[in-house]
Amino acid sequence: MSRLLNILGSRKFHLRLLSGIVLVLLAFLVLRRGGMVLYCSMMAISLIGQYELYRVVKTEREPLGIVGYLSSIAYYLLLLARHYDYGMPLMIGTLMALMALFVLSYPRYRTEQIAVGLMGVLYTTVMFSYVYRVRSMPHGAYLVWLIFISSWGCDTCAYVVGMLAGSHHFAPVLSPKKTVEGAIGGVAGAALLGLAFGFFCLRLFPPRGARGTREPGLCLPVCLRLQRGDFADRRSRGFGDQARPRGQGLRRSDSRTRRYSGPV
Repeated sequence: MSRLLNILGSRKFHLRLLSGIVLVLLAFLVLRRGGMVLYCSMMAISLIGQYELYRVVKTEREPLGIVGYLSSIAYYLLLLARHYDYGMPLMIGTLMALMALFVLSYPRYRTEQIAVGLMGVLYTTVMFSYVYRVRSMPHGAYLVWLIFISSWGCDTCAYVVGMLAGSHHFAPVLSPKKTVEGAIGGVAGAALLGLAFGFFCLRLFPPRGARGTREPGLCLPVCLRLQRGDFADRRSRGFGDQARPRGQGLRRSDSRTRRYSGPV
């Protein structure tokens, strides 16, 4: 009990709680409106995240980065026109443009910078766009909340369980603070939150909540993907719990909305 009280009284927990409340309120306002408000919000977040990712390899103001920004804008325009089938040709065209820059300006850019140029479009733009795409689906106003419930629930439950009962480190070299107990607690907690959300909608909105008991099954693969995705983020960028990327906006948006949730 004393350990739980220490966690609840810690400054880090208060910051997490406060930022979570603020983000929930903002998400509620934006998701409730949907449409162009959500569309423009997701485009702005994607471009900001892309800019910060490019800062890591110092291409945020280079022609390489401009190609990535233009590709992201083009992708969102395709979404607006509902030409989803043109997404893959756009990615191939982006890769060809990046490779052309790599050859024509050699040795100005490294192979790593070219890879991050394409990764910036896929990792930020495409994955964030699924929030808008899910919201545009039938019953999307209901389904889109599963993205946030699974990701925020997994984060919060993993943090609390890990602090209370964590003793077996998950990946001590890559992320020393993460534990096996925390990972299991995050997945289980998000599944229970999904179940509660399903029954809540079933009670308030019978037509929309008719499938409410499937939410735990939807949250489970999302949480498992989040666990793997978080370690992949840290490994690909060379950052662990002891190091922080240059841009904090990308980290905050990633740790809360989890671009991995939407596609799953």
